[in-house]
Amino acid sequence: MNVIFTIINIFGLVTIGFSGLMATCLLTSAIADDGATTAFSQGSLMTLLLGALMFVPTLRIPKKVSRQTGFLMVAITWSITPVFCTLPLMIYLPELSFVDAYFETVSGLTTTGATIFSGLDQLPMSINLWRHELNWIAGMGIIIFAVAILPILGIGGMQLYIAESPGTVKESDLPPRIAQTAKALWLVYAGITLACIIALRLAGMGWFDAICHAFAAMSLGGFSTHDSNVGFFNSLSIEMVLTIFQLLAAINFATHFVALRKLSFNPYADDREARAFLSLMLGSCLVAALVLWHAGTYPDFFTALRHATFNLVTIATDCGFATQDFNQWPIFVPMWMLFLSCISASSGSTGGGIRMIRTIILMKQARLELFKFIHPFAVKSMKIGETVVNNKIVASVTGFIFLYFISIVILVFMLLLSGMDFISAFSAIIACFNNAGPGLNQVGPATNYASLSDIQTIICTFAMLLGRVQIFSIVILFVPEFWRK
Repeated sequence: MNVIFTIINIFGLVTIGFSGLMATCLLTSAIADDGATTAFSQGSLMTLLLGALMFVPTLRIPKKVSRQTGFLMVAITWSITPVFCTLPLMIYLPELSFVDAYFETVSGLTTTGATIFSGLDQLPMSINLWRHELNWIAGMGIIIFAVAILPILGIGGMQLYIAESPGTVKESDLPPRIAQTAKALWLVYAGITLACIIALRLAGMGWFDAICHAFAAMSLGGFSTHDSNVGFFNSLSIEMVLTIFQLLAAINFATHFVALRKLSFNPYADDREARAFLSLMLGSCLVAALVLWHAGTYPDFFTALRHATFNLVTIATDCGFATQDFNQWPIFVPMWMLFLSCISASSGSTGGGIRMIRTIILMKQARLELFKFIHPFAVKSMKIGETVVNNKIVASVTGFIFLYFISIVILVFMLLLSGMDFISAFSAIIACFNNAGPGLNQVGPATNYASLSDIQTIICTFAMLLGRVQIFSIVILFVPEFWRK
């Protein structure tokens, strides 16, 4: 019973927090007089009352966050919080269905960036801010945010952190206590976001657009305030700023913390994930530009390089901005971009997908197996740098990647069964599962997800949730042993 009360208490606190976020949009709406004041006042009040009804009665009940509670909290927080977040959207847009509203808020909170909205340029300022706040607050994870304040309530946060970040976790010079770690990462995250806002303003964006796009870039969320996305600005300087900050957001924030604390670039050089990621980005941008130039998509190599770099980086990092309709490019390039979205982002970043560290481990394991075929009696351990990777981690990575691919296969077939064509179905699931945003064909960058049927929207929504929590935290709930004492 204490487990139930613990979950209710923590989720009530998270809900109260989101009512506070709505209040910031309420203030924005009142100042801008954009017509959405009622939507945010009612939404914030309802969310606050429901959160208080969960939080206050369970405040004095003894709490303990077990591993089981941690996984349950991850699943409940990511799946039910978006329900409350739909309130301002549905109150302001009464014609909006719950399925579509839930898709939009899940897309925001999972930092996917897929949208069912059109006419973004005409939306109230506060509604656009709300979408981008969802991106930003979820960038480092709702659970990580909760961990930073749980010690105030006398609740340990370690089990929540483990549930949020299953698999490989790199050692670093972060503070030893999990609450201190969460706070340190959030300070780095907020600081780099502020730098991004200022850089975008200097590059030519207005303050509101700069804030919204910085929120989306640092969370790798990909929402925009314009239907034509970043292409609206047609600015090389803005694209360069966003490219740099998207690359930063896709690198482990623990590496950023150590680099800032030591005032040195050495942590980036020592981070094998970051080195592999940046090398892969550089090589891919050059190859993509050559393909586009050779195909005559753009008149010269430097124009091709500009558009290839921005759009490839934004998809590969799982952000989802766009300046071009890459659905019209030679098929190799957008397919390669979607492939990169599966493997590129680092662990400890705001990106999704398999993560680069798991890709490195899997490649090294394959190399080790080949070595053992040649030298069957040799004893050799897998190493990343000077660190020996134990078999438990290898088994975890192997299991994760199997679940990753089998989940994608099942979800693609479900969309095919619903009547969607293969390219649209495949790219939609890859984009949603990796939290990358736009796909191809029916869900390409020149369109959005509004044309999907309700069942297709639900499937894509589930893909976003499953990908954001790294599969284990939801799949484990269907294992019978999980529910046994």
